[in-house]
Amino acid sequence: MTDQRLRVLVVDDEPLARATLLTLLARDAEVQVVGEAANGDAALSAIRQLHPDLVFLDIHMPGKDGLQVLEALDPDERPRVIFTTAYDRYAVRAFEVHALDYLLKPFDDERFARALARAKQDAGKRAAPLLEELLQSVRGLGESALANIEPPRGDVESQGRITIHREGRIDVVAVDTIAWIESADQYVRLHTDDGELLMRGSMTHMEETLDPEQFLRVHRSAIVRLDRVRRLESQGKGIGRLLLVDGTWIPVARARMSRVRQALG
Repeated sequence: MTDQRLRVLVVDDEPLARATLLTLLARDAEVQVVGEAANGDAALSAIRQLHPDLVFLDIHMPGKDGLQVLEALDPDERPRVIFTTAYDRYAVRAFEVHALDYLLKPFDDERFARALARAKQDAGKRAAPLLEELLQSVRGLGESALANIEPPRGDVESQGRITIHREGRIDVVAVDTIAWIESADQYVRLHTDDGELLMRGSMTHMEETLDPEQFLRVHRSAIVRLDRVRRLESQGKGIGRLLLVDGTWIPVARARMSRVRQALG
């Protein structure tokens, strides 16, 4: 019997972002994940070798970005694509390369499910996404605004708070509500007691600014609040993972395992 499942490739340079997509895709019996890639060159090779039906494709990556990957493919080589990115401004360009959808990080499970459902419905054709829903997914901004949009900028202040400057408002986040911080392209995603917030910034800046007695960088893509850690597990070959009190698992890089053990006592 022929396998009729949708063959999916996941491409993102952030391990946690790939893990999130793989977890969501694993819930769907109609999907077969055929591979994953962490940069544009690897994505290009994987597409040509694996011939996936659908690619969840990050845009901002080392080497070739997601758009350059598609441009390097001949039209008959191009699979259907759902872009996943923290950048609003690429939405209009997504139309030009006939992306099925555009998931703006951070997206929730429901938004992901709608994008995947669209891919299934589109299994026999390559069509651009609906303009109305795509623009809604990037907060209703018009093309001229998308072309020049500035991402939210965050400042870590000495008063134990982070201020996130957005167009027309300022969000204030108390540092003691942050459970962990995740890298997302050139943004950082704050996982707080009240939900997730995305802001422009670097992991290096966050690491250097936050209190090292409270926060520890455990991976290139993750900083954790030490009092939110429930367990450290070794996974062999020098790497490990942390279980947070809310049930989230965070990878620990080989080079950081010793420091994590020391910090946890």
